Amino acid sequence: MADRPVLDAVGLTRQFAGAHGVRDVSLQVHAGERVALLGHNGAGKSTLMKAVLGLLPIDSGTVSIAGQPLGTVAARVAVAYLPEAVSFHPALTGREQIRLFARLAGVKTGDGDALLETVGLADAADRRIGTYSKGMRQRLGMAQVFLGKPTLALLDEPTSGLDPMARHDLYALIDSLAAGGTGVVIASHALTEIEARTDRIAILRHGQMVADASLKELFARAAMPIHIRVKAKHDAAALFDRFGGRRINGAQVEFAVTQDQKLARLAEVIAMGAQVADVEIIPSSLEDLYRHYSGQEERA
Repeated sequence: MADRPVLDAVGLTRQFAGAHGVRDVSLQVHAGERVALLGHNGAGKSTLMKAVLGLLPIDSGTVSIAGQPLGTVAARVAVAYLPEAVSFHPALTGREQIRLFARLAGVKTGDGDALLETVGLADAADRRIGTYSKGMRQRLGMAQVFLGKPTLALLDEPTSGLDPMARHDLYALIDSLAAGGTGVVIASHALTEIEARTDRIAILRHGQMVADASLKELFARAAMPIHIRVKAKHDAAALFDRFGGRRINGAQVEFAVTQDQKLARLAEVIAMGAQVADVEIIPSSLEDLYRHYSGQEERA
């Protein structure tokens, strides 16, 4: 990755009357990096994106895109955006719409046609957008993002409302975008699908950045527990007496351990020999991690 980040936001603050906005947020994204931006509704994800796009004036802080100050023509050219609800003229065909965007972006219209193939819309290129499904409109939005090979792409809930196959296809496009050197920021609530699709996790809470690191590093900092589930061959009473935790359907026991306790506790399980039918290790999930950093555990 390049030494200079493609997005460099430092101390960014944008406040609203009666709302959190964002406060003293810093975020750096490098070329080819995929960063997941997580946070509850109202945490400031969309505000941060719109401030980086220059759609909202900032109260304080600095933002540069591809080394260019926020608001300059060079910064605007370097960034692409996919909103949660893409909206195109329903009377235009996919080909007409992407060619219009190509002209606005100052690239060859043939590049737009090629992108329809890339996003899997070649067969629907000459259909009216009004006949497109939500997934097809999102694909067309991704084709727009690819135009001009942006340095930075901001994607706001890109898979919202899509079926599992469409989500998989869209993330494949995002991976392709990052592989081409574009820094990508993905705001999402879909924690299970984002876990394996990003290089770094940034979490906003009430307008402030509370976590920003790789998934592995965040798990280490949080010291998240590991759960061990043991199935008894007959009755789980002896297992429960030994390990505590909680009983499941009378036949299983599940208990939590820290990382440094894991091997010792597994050895205890194995030592129970014929009383044990099976054992399963369940690591903490991204959802558990998100709850930890977003403060949901405290509220619970």
